[in-house]
Amino acid sequence: MRGLWGGRAKEPVTSASSKIDEQGGLWTLLRAFLEHLEMRAYKPTTTEALRRALMVFVRWAHERDVRDWCLVDRPLCERYQRAQFQATAHGTDRPLSSRTQVHRLTSLKSMFRFLVKQGHVAANPAADLELPRVARQLPRHALTIDEAERLMLVPDVTHPMGLRLRAILEFFYSTGVRRMELIHLDVVDVDFGHGTVHVRDGKGGKDRFIPIGERALSWLRKYLAEVRPLFVVDMSTTTLFVANNGEPLSKPWLSQLVAEAIDDADVGKRGSCHMLRHTMATLMLEGGADIRYIQAMLGHAHMSTTEIYTHVAIGMLKRVHERTHPAKMTRLDDATP
Repeated sequence: MRGLWGGRAKEPVTSASSKIDEQGGLWTLLRAFLEHLEMRAYKPTTTEALRRALMVFVRWAHERDVRDWCLVDRPLCERYQRAQFQATAHGTDRPLSSRTQVHRLTSLKSMFRFLVKQGHVAANPAADLELPRVARQLPRHALTIDEAERLMLVPDVTHPMGLRLRAILEFFYSTGVRRMELIHLDVVDVDFGHGTVHVRDGKGGKDRFIPIGERALSWLRKYLAEVRPLFVVDMSTTTLFVANNGEPLSKPWLSQLVAEAIDDADVGKRGSCHMLRHTMATLMLEGGADIRYIQAMLGHAHMSTTEIYTHVAIGMLKRVHERTHPAKMTRLDDATP
């Protein structure tokens, strides 16, 4: 198990070599909780995120000689919450983000809900913890139309890897899919005749159909005809985008590939796969798309998540303001006292 704690002096860092009694109550019941999630068909990424968050608490409690969930009471949970507030992100001097604090505390609440249902504890001591408010952050960057076109011209499409990169960039730009959604796509998920993509098991375990533009489909056809056969080793492989060894793309490799392309485009902005998702949503909104359609494209469960793009697309709002506000033509020197 890797150490995840990055606290200050009063909450010392627990090294990866620290020993936790994996036969004790804390670890045994944590493992039972994770197995319970797996049986309920939670995604491995979700289960792993909960494991990592809860291991922070297990290590923290272990350092205080708390080795049984029955010994965890409300005051201890409050101490843990203060420790998270005082902690810094691992390897930095930056305080933990509110989002990380909330994730760790909600994970603890979920763990205790399981323990109560299973009869291991009588009550949930973390149930009434007041969670920090999480600020809704605007996407850091979105590309303009010109910047996006400059990015598309970065790959050298005369080489197989450059052609694959162009197809990936066009796919992200046209559809706004998430990184993991692109990685998990199969060839049959793209309907060239209808111009749609079937995103299977997206965030929240939901499927959705989304449109894809003809330009992206053209580059995808070229990739499938000229590049994918060069990389595929196992002919039964159905994955759409494959690495040089024929395996599915890895998350870190794909992020680095797109980030380097954005750097090479020299647009003065830093980002990776998610920047193209933000770009698609922002440019569609500025082009007049109804926000409900953007919500469907992005696969957001709640409109409030999509509405963040109304703040990003300020250019459209400014044009509407200039065109419709009654005081648009009034200058200070023309104003009547």
